[in-house]
Amino acid sequence: MRLGVMIGAERGDMNRKVTKLLADIEWAESAGLDTAWMPQVPDDFDCLTMVSLMGGRTSRIELGTAVVPLQAQHPIALARQALSVHAGSGGRLALGVGPSHHWIIEDMLGLPYKRPAGYTRDYLEVLNAAIAGPGPVDVENDTFTVHNPTALGAETKMPVLVAALGPVMLQLAGEFADGTVLWMADERAIGDHIAPKINKAAADAGRPAPRIVAGIPVCLCANSEIDAAKQRANRILAEAETSPNYQRLLDRGDARDVGDLCAAGDEEAILRRFRQFADAGVTDLSVRLLPIGDNRDELIASKYRTREVIGALAAELR
Repeated sequence: MRLGVMIGAERGDMNRKVTKLLADIEWAESAGLDTAWMPQVPDDFDCLTMVSLMGGRTSRIELGTAVVPLQAQHPIALARQALSVHAGSGGRLALGVGPSHHWIIEDMLGLPYKRPAGYTRDYLEVLNAAIAGPGPVDVENDTFTVHNPTALGAETKMPVLVAALGPVMLQLAGEFADGTVLWMADERAIGDHIAPKINKAAADAGRPAPRIVAGIPVCLCANSEIDAAKQRANRILAEAETSPNYQRLLDRGDARDVGDLCAAGDEEAILRRFRQFADAGVTDLSVRLLPIGDNRDELIASKYRTREVIGALAAELR
């Protein structure tokens, strides 16, 4: 299992956020992490633009989006942008995409959120054809009628990963993409529900074994602080639980909230939790650093202690 880190979506003024993002990706590469994942938060930076900046400060680490909402742009436009970032980063982009949630697409953007799985299938048909260029992209389906030439194509493979939580989306991810990017999925949900379905879909389609990228919060702390760490995770990350998509996924596992999903405790406890995700079928773990403390100095110190442990564990998990 490969170990990576979530970077970005931090609060603060724009210039300071860019500086911090670049410092964080430089740390991730120097620490030997395999991947870094940039979430697309509705009120924050464009994740592909930020990944492009990260590519200019690194040379080895894979850079992923987690995830780009499909409804926000035409598949030809997304393919063009992603291929540009992929080329600019030396072939290191993993393009995570997904149909997002009704409260983002309908309530925030004012776009329809009907047939998200069908829309995703139609979108991937165009996106995959555009990525496979150069050449004409000729696709007609229920959603798109595209006859578009392209001079672009990925010289090295650019994986496309689909945020897939339910059975139909997992079927699509296995059949038409290179894997899935997850949030709010614990070990049982992955081992009993996600891994079997996406692996079977990929095998039935004659595709390679898919990647399963699982995102979890991580807090290095004393065992006596584990409950406080879970409470902090619920306080700052709990908005994810308002989505019916995430609620249905929680129902398939043992975690009841994002606090239960958090890998908290000493180094041994964190490693043990990581191995449980690997045993469930996770190929890539994406950790969201969750510092703990009563003031700013304590939070910063906690962050750096957690960083040291994550860097040490990356080599151990390979």
